[in-house]
Amino acid sequence: MKRTLHILLSLIFLIPLIYIGSLVLEKFNFVSSFTKNNSKTFSIETNSDIKEMNSLPLFKYNPHAEKLGIIKKENTSCPACERKREYVYNGPFYSEDQVKGICPWCIKDGTAASKYEGAFQDAESCEDVDKQEYLVELTTRTPGYSGWQQERWLSHCGDFCALKGYVGWQEIKYMKDELTKDLDEIKSDYNLTQEQLEKYLVNNGSLQGYLFECLHCGKHRITVDTD
Repeated sequence: MKRTLHILLSLIFLIPLIYIGSLVLEKFNFVSSFTKNNSKTFSIETNSDIKEMNSLPLFKYNPHAEKLGIIKKENTSCPACERKREYVYNGPFYSEDQVKGICPWCIKDGTAASKYEGAFQDAESCEDVDKQEYLVELTTRTPGYSGWQQERWLSHCGDFCALKGYVGWQEIKYMKDELTKDLDEIKSDYNLTQEQLEKYLVNNGSLQGYLFECLHCGKHRITVDTD
């Protein structure tokens, strides 16, 4: 009788342990199977190329290129790197070859300019800077912008300014004192009075303004052109 009771008590303790052990084993098998079946997917998601394609390069002289429509979200087969991209450059490129569909990554690393011996900005239309490397970066590794005439790139503090945007009088009137020197030069070049300047300088108009900002002191500058 005692032996039978001992066996029953042993079974009472063993059955829960066996059940718990089976649950642990089942959980372990599930995790192992999940890891094995999804390891390839995990590797793809962390691939550096995918991260690169989802992160646009930054351009210090043209930091708002996407906002200004110079870099557009549009599928392209880039002729420089021969890869399919989701963003494309929409601006001037000076080269003997007719090149379309350049991706921003091939601008940033200089591939496009090197491959086609081209430039995104005319060096002769750039103001003076202290170092040749600044000119190289601007003309070969920075998206240009589209103007009515030949685009100018302004400088300050010995370096090129960053393009801030396309503007008219309404966008800059609050900073007219800061821009006095440039505005006086514009009025002289185009033979305009102050009243005429305020009237005709309109964003997307015949007299178009291009606002720049110094990378070092933050001073704003402006240039214009006409259709």
